[in-house]
Amino acid sequence: MAAIDLIVLGMLKKEPMGAYDIQKLVEYRNISKWVKISTPSIYKKAIQLEERGFIKGNAVKEGKMPEKVIYSLTDAGEKEFERLMFEIASNPIHIFLDFNAVIVNLDSLPIEMRKSCVAEIEKNVKILKSYLEENLHEKENSPEIPETGMAVLRQQFVLVETIEKWIADLKNGYETAACAAVIL
Repeated sequence: MAAIDLIVLGMLKKEPMGAYDIQKLVEYRNISKWVKISTPSIYKKAIQLEERGFIKGNAVKEGKMPEKVIYSLTDAGEKEFERLMFEIASNPIHIFLDFNAVIVNLDSLPIEMRKSCVAEIEKNVKILKSYLEENLHEKENSPEIPETGMAVLRQQFVLVETIEKWIADLKNGYETAACAAVIL
């Protein structure tokens, strides 16, 4: 998956580090909230990128700690990073929201169950919004958070606000449909 490749190569472009360190950065920066990436995929991706010659691993031992592999970008990896940046930036935008699988099937449920499903989605959107608000507030004045990271957090917050408005419209539509059904 090109997005995972780009995340790993981009982190290694900034500084050499081990797969564990990459995984910790992914967690700290909450990258898995906006790019489908998991802990096992990071370790697997590091091995694949090394096999393809994009990164080079060097085993190091620090004190009594077990030996670990520190990865760094190769010249080929630098070129691959740049290629992926332009390739992904040039691709059509796809926004995948898993809850849309529920939305497209709502009309197969009775109205009360529809409302319950939408209420669950709405509850989870509110949880996500609260999380993003906390994250933005916590990180907005932190000098170690890159502006690009803050831009993604702000983007996610704007998307959540838009989804909240969309849910309100959807609920309003169901209320109108329910009233029309009663009148008929």
